Amino acid sequence: MPVWSRAAVAVLAMVSMVGLAAAARAQQPTPLPNGPYMSKSSGPRIEVNPRRPLFRRCTSWYVIQDRPSGPVLFPQKHCWWVRG
Repeated sequence: MPVWSRAAVAVLAMVSMVGLAAAARAQQPTPLPNGPYMSKSSGPRIEVNPRRPLFRRCTSWYVIQDRPSGPVLFPQKHCWWVRG
């Protein structure tokens, strides 16, 4: 194997390592200004503060859905507000 092709392989290996390091660095959580960490994958946060003493009542069940790979069991949930 010629020397120039060995050098080319070494350069390509180094470039791929730099790309992997950048991708790994991009997936780390970002620090917030006041200290705690927040994951980039977390969605918007919704906060509910009812005025009257209310609480959520929920029912849950499972549903079988047909998929190309076969039947799959999925959880379902329904919630509503109840006066306490």
